[in-house]
Amino acid sequence: MAERKSEALAPAADPRAALIVCLDFGDDGYDESVEEVQRLVQSAGVLRHRVLGGRRSRPDPKFYAGSGKVGEIVRAAEELNAAFVIFNHSLSPAQERNVEKELQRRVLDRTELILEIFAQRAQTSEGKLQVELARLEHLSTRLVRGWSHLERQRGGLGKTGGPGETQLELDRRYLAQRVKTLKVKLESLKRQRTVQRRARARGDVLSVSIVGYTNAGKSTLFNALARAKAYEADQLFATLDTTTRRIWIEAAGNVVVSDTVGFIRDLPHGLVAAFRATLEETVHADLLLHVVDASSPARDEQAQAVDTVLAEIPAGEAPRLLVWNKIDAAGLAPRVERDQYGRISRVFVSARTGAGLDGLRAAIAEFARERAAARGAAAAQAQPLHPHSH
Repeated sequence: MAERKSEALAPAADPRAALIVCLDFGDDGYDESVEEVQRLVQSAGVLRHRVLGGRRSRPDPKFYAGSGKVGEIVRAAEELNAAFVIFNHSLSPAQERNVEKELQRRVLDRTELILEIFAQRAQTSEGKLQVELARLEHLSTRLVRGWSHLERQRGGLGKTGGPGETQLELDRRYLAQRVKTLKVKLESLKRQRTVQRRARARGDVLSVSIVGYTNAGKSTLFNALARAKAYEADQLFATLDTTTRRIWIEAAGNVVVSDTVGFIRDLPHGLVAAFRATLEETVHADLLLHVVDASSPARDEQAQAVDTVLAEIPAGEAPRLLVWNKIDAAGLAPRVERDQYGRISRVFVSARTGAGLDGLRAAIAEFARERAAARGAAAAQAQPLHPHSH
């Protein structure tokens, strides 16, 4: 199999510098998307970056950005001495290959950037398996379409050295075998998770999953509720691996709370599929706490992106409670809102300061009481009627 030459990376380029290409096709949310991709790049370990914009009516079939814009990208990358050019878009294998050939630099599209961050963040063995599966399945589309290999022999984004992908120069047969092996291992872990869930169900323990857009403050809220020490940071995808704790809430009893991976707009489908086992904690939860960054100007779009992923898992029908977090940054007061049926629909909190958390605990307890009452009513209806004996 022919090998793609490793000189695509300019030899003197700075591996911690990246040029970001953001093209405006007239869609809503362009400015928020530009801001988000810069945070993604910083989360990946890039220390210096520059954004190069442009307007187009539609993508160019060959270079995505058009031949004139490619020349502009070449000059900007040279000025920045950037080792990487990152497109805030999804490129076809041919487009990525053509652009990289012109630039003589490593090119990543949005999907590969997110995969890179996931690879850096995964801590548990299951998380690492899931990320590797997603990366291999993404790269397999390039192999199928004539991509000549899987990875250059150098470090990943933001690194000055060290190994690149865990599997180098895989042929199709070996790639398929590795993907199969990963799926078998993940299926085994899924079965273990199912056994744990059944044990919780037998104990009639309320299961609550914290979901939301990346960096909405999920892990901070989890730590505040569970008095745990899950990793939290002001960066995108700070947490990848699901963390679960048992807590006690007055009037609700034992509650199992799980902190899950954050969602993002245009989350690659391969990642959703690979993390399906982890996200099943969300599917089977009795209640979802959908955390929204109240201080973000794009909070409505971010909430919609979360709803889209939940529907894909699928967990779109699961009972949920909106938790507007970071009210201290948004200048809002803690409060509880109810819907037209009198049920709590939204709680305003600051996980960082603790404001509003008592209201959130009360909301969980109220849900637990309603759940217990509904189960009791269902059990009573299912009880067979016995005629009186004489």
